[in-house]
Amino acid sequence: MHKDFDILKQEVQLLINFIGEENTLEAKEKLADAHELLDELIDFVTDDEELIQVSYYQILLNQLHQKIQDIKPKP
Repeated sequence: MHKDFDILKQEVQLLINFIGEENTLEAKEKLADAHELLDELIDFVTDDEELIQVSYYQILLNQLHQKIQDIKPKP
């Protein structure tokens, strides 16, 4: 498994934490960082297991993007 998947996992966890805190600004920035890292990883996948991981993270990031859109602004 590519070591950058561990970094991606950490980035996604931070993103989830920001969503939980309803910190949309930081969440959007972390989402962009995670997407960028995932795009870089796509260029280097070499086996089916890594391809499955990429697909998993693509779906997860899309779902988290939707969660960010659903956060209501605080009054």
